[in-house]
Amino acid sequence: MIRSEADPLHTVLVCPPGPAYAGVSDLAAQNIAEVPDLVLAGEQHARLVALLAASGARVVEVRELPGHPNATFTRDPVLVTPAGYVELRMGLESRRSEPRWMAAVVEGEHLRRAGAIEPPGTVEGGDVFLVGDVALLGRSDRTNEEGARQLTTLLKTLGYEVRVTDVRAPYLHLGTVLSVLAPGRVVAVAGVFEAAFLDGFDVVELSPAKDEVTGANVFCINPNEVIANIADGFAPIRILEAHGVRVHRLDLTEFRKGNGGPTCLTLPLQRG
Repeated sequence: MIRSEADPLHTVLVCPPGPAYAGVSDLAAQNIAEVPDLVLAGEQHARLVALLAASGARVVEVRELPGHPNATFTRDPVLVTPAGYVELRMGLESRRSEPRWMAAVVEGEHLRRAGAIEPPGTVEGGDVFLVGDVALLGRSDRTNEEGARQLTTLLKTLGYEVRVTDVRAPYLHLGTVLSVLAPGRVVAVAGVFEAAFLDGFDVVELSPAKDEVTGANVFCINPNEVIANIADGFAPIRILEAHGVRVHRLDLTEFRKGNGGPTCLTLPLQRG
């Protein structure tokens, strides 16, 4: 179960890229910028898995859902909470079958169902971060007003203070411009959020004027220890390191082609 993304990682679920990821034909429908190289993507993903395992986490690998190029981005279809998993409803229509698939997978890991987002609501996991007693939620092109309302109601019953902000183009998800680093600490792109949204947090800021904004997409494996994609540039990594964050650098270029990063490729099942 997950109470906070800032807690040490114990179990994480990943989906190695398969034929669907590299065989995408309609790039726009799948929100993939460029057809990936399957061999390189597989090698890069294997290094991610090795790093996760070396951190002490148990890594659960599942096979790609046939016909779904985005299945490798396991973050989005479900949200794991202290009460169990919430089956989400994808904003990208071509991914609508993924939540039911992922729900069956996590039930196989003995997680119970805590709820679901119902039509016409949409929520994608990349728009949600649980951080201690605060839930940070982005309304985006993938998470609509009704989905945010439903999830807010559910998370409040679990004792979270829910804070909602708008995340709009050119940003895909909240996770594009914000990630958790440690209890009470996040990295975020400056100028995106109103002050109240991150009130009380220690914020390591990245400047969109000089940094690749996707450099804020990092994955916390322990407090102040993260995985970052070198394809997002070295400036954000240097900023994080200057603030005492240990950064593991991986080349995840082939997943950048799918508009994803370390957070998108990982679904934490247990922390603490």
